[in-house]
Amino acid sequence: MLKSKIHGATVTEANLHYVGSVTVDLNLLDAADILPGELVAILDITNGARLETYVIAGERGSGVLGINGAAAHLVHTGDTVVLITYAEMTTDEAKAYRPAVVYVNDRNSVIQVATDPSAPAPSSPATAASASQRRSVVDKPKALAWSGPIPH
Repeated sequence: MLKSKIHGATVTEANLHYVGSVTVDLNLLDAADILPGELVAILDITNGARLETYVIAGERGSGVLGINGAAAHLVHTGDTVVLITYAEMTTDEAKAYRPAVVYVNDRNSVIQVATDPSAPAPSSPATAASASQRRSVVDKPKALAWSGPIPH
């Protein structure tokens, strides 16, 4: 299940010759309930790249979101990204669970913490630029690619 999401963050640095990981401001980690060392999926809104790595705590209040190691080939300084973590839980736990959904401004400072991952992002410089793109995708009817039972 979705545990945490940091939405619309800006990559502040990309360090190709680092051992790996993503460095994230401790304020963002705390707001999103993400621990150093935790597995995180990174979705690059700018270019569509998706990858998984682990989190390193960055300086509190710095706004840092640094892509380290080989991932720097895919995600670049200035890109807008979403960081997502998942958690294993029982069905009953999942029905009651509310994820931490953190929205940030263009300096990677928290502007809102919510619990509904499907709610529209609040308006901010980091999210306003892609708002018309989001609306054009979201407003279109969605067709299911497969509506029958999952084949084995």
